[in-house]
Amino acid sequence: MIEIIRTNDIVLIGFARSILEGAEIPVLVADEHMSLMEGTIGAFPRRLLVPDDHARQARRLLIEVGLAHELRDAAGG
Repeated sequence: MIEIIRTNDIVLIGFARSILEGAEIPVLVADEHMSLMEGTIGAFPRRLLVPDDHARQARRLLIEVGLAHELRDAAGG
């Protein structure tokens, strides 16, 4: 799995997830339920992950909808 977005913005995660699922790209939102541990303060970012073989397509789609500035670099940083 490749991390393509890391953010505390749950609306952004939901939007990106919707775009990718609409294109039938498998998506995993890691750390989605950390609010149970942190007390809903938003201290832990959620991570949007896609399978390695879908990463290029996922990045292209998210760039097309204007989320290029939210993407992690291809090297994972």
